[in-house]
Amino acid sequence: MEPPAERSEVQSPSTFVIGATAPVDELQSSAVTESSSYLTATAEAYDAVAVRYAEFVRGSLDRLPLDRAVLAAFAEFVRTAGAGPVAEVGCGPGYMTAHLQDLGLDAFGVDLSPVMIGLAREAYPDLRFQVGSMDALDLADGELGGIVSWYSVIHTPPQELPPYFAEFRRVLAAPGGYLLLGFFESEGGPVVAFDHKVAPAYRWPIDDLAELAHKAQFVEVGRMLREPHEEERFRRGHLLMRRQ
Repeated sequence: MEPPAERSEVQSPSTFVIGATAPVDELQSSAVTESSSYLTATAEAYDAVAVRYAEFVRGSLDRLPLDRAVLAAFAEFVRTAGAGPVAEVGCGPGYMTAHLQDLGLDAFGVDLSPVMIGLAREAYPDLRFQVGSMDALDLADGELGGIVSWYSVIHTPPQELPPYFAEFRRVLAAPGGYLLLGFFESEGGPVVAFDHKVAPAYRWPIDDLAELAHKAQFVEVGRMLREPHEEERFRRGHLLMRRQ
């Protein structure tokens, strides 16, 4: 999920007062209920702030031309390869999945938070959204032409991240499947935890994250670092990679 909640004006989960955010029973899945504790905690944290979060991110791409450029480049690579649909993993309320669809991709969204998925389905009824974990996707080997993880791996503890890349590789077409990561960059420092306002999160050195992907047999296509805007605290990193 793209995390505008890092901005100072967004409150911690305990201070949100939000109506109609009780868990949506019919959207619960075993992929979530059987997940490890940090996945469960992340899902519950985003459930609690889902409505406020959805309002906050609405239209956020309009003021981010470099982010839009990276997404457009990813979409062009995927369309040219013609290798299959695109999954946005950690899709939140679905606005990025809809943007990918507008870029000419056959896009669908996956998220741990049942409430987020409910909001996405309500906002974009013509698109497909499902509850699930990006480390155990309900997809066949080689089914996808692309994956977008837009600030969603940030909540994964560093020692838990390698299996995610293995899962991304499994479901991407070979050759020609593309992976786009968006994340908070550590600006020359090591991997470091920070006080994300929704759930525990980590900033990564771009080279270290690229090396993890390389070990999972991804080839780097390009990268983009963006300095923080006035209302942002941290540099943003973006990695575009291709499955070997």
